[in-house]
Amino acid sequence: MAEKKDAVKKTGNHFLSRFGLGEERDFFLENVSSLLASGIPILDAIAAINVEVRSNRLKRITAALREDVEAGRSLSESLERTGLFSSHVAALIRIGERSGRLVENLKVIAAEQKKERALKSKLRSAAMYPVFVLALTLIIGIGIAWFILPKLAGVFSQLKLQLPLITRVLIQSGTFLGKYGIYAIPGFLAVCAAFFYFLFFFPKTKVAGEYILSLFPGVKDLVKDAEIAKFGYLFGSLTSAGLSPTDALDSLSKSTTLSRYRAFYQYLREGVAEGNSLKKNFAQYKKTGKLFPATVQQLIIAGEQSGTLSQTLIKIGEEYEAKTDTSAKDFAVILEPILLVIVWVGVVAVALAVVLPIYSLVGGLQTQ
Repeated sequence: MAEKKDAVKKTGNHFLSRFGLGEERDFFLENVSSLLASGIPILDAIAAINVEVRSNRLKRITAALREDVEAGRSLSESLERTGLFSSHVAALIRIGERSGRLVENLKVIAAEQKKERALKSKLRSAAMYPVFVLALTLIIGIGIAWFILPKLAGVFSQLKLQLPLITRVLIQSGTFLGKYGIYAIPGFLAVCAAFFYFLFFFPKTKVAGEYILSLFPGVKDLVKDAEIAKFGYLFGSLTSAGLSPTDALDSLSKSTTLSRYRAFYQYLREGVAEGNSLKKNFAQYKKTGKLFPATVQQLIIAGEQSGTLSQTLIKIGEEYEAKTDTSAKDFAVILEPILLVIVWVGVVAVALAVVLPIYSLVGGLQTQ
């Protein structure tokens, strides 16, 4: 058991510790809060959850968690050692333990985790259709290029005709793929995968991918609405649960995947730590207008001045969550004709390359 526990803790605070456990983590939070609210001791609650969970990995984590609590560690410290949740979740649990609001804070965390997963699901759903169409187009195109073009190239090369440019390009491509396709196609796919990785996932270069995405109106609005929804609900939930604004902003900067918003949250955190209001920070940051609409800024400022900042932020999160649904639907509607045009251009290009020489051959035979 010690080996299993150490194996779990070596992954502490690492993304891989949480990967693929979204629903299971929600199940853990909901049930541990319900059991504790019913007066069940924490050790018995963890043991009951360990029996119910289906994931072997989470079973190992909850077993190690129970051993840590038995050894005298607090629930927040034990959870932080497992790496099952992010740092701001452990901080909220720690505040709940100290203030006697552990059950309430666990419920807030469970709701916040569900909201975050729902937003990510909406973004994935919006991207699923274009990715599927482009992937299918790429597969069909590679199949035609690899298996059909070499045969067409052999036929057209024997015709004593003045072939059009598009057909000559087709022949050259077919000849090349017939000889080197087994190396060229996998190499092309590897280059595409590396390109997308460095453009959208590699931390030091993904800012270029974010800039490219911001050039497309539908994508830009969708990403912006989703980020504001996350900001409102997460910031509001964390502060209402007792986390300080600086710690809440620090959690926001760690949870976002967008570099421009991360820099903005870090700037807000530093300004709030120095005693500045959000209004002053908004005014001093040059790119605030590009990240947050003026109406959202005014709502936050009004909430800060009236002492209802947490409630205002949660309301903003709910409004922009609904707006994200609309943006996702609009994005699919805008993108559908663009994808159809791309596919249509590819089909027409191949058809012209094949039909034009046949048309010339038939015309020559009729003349003779």
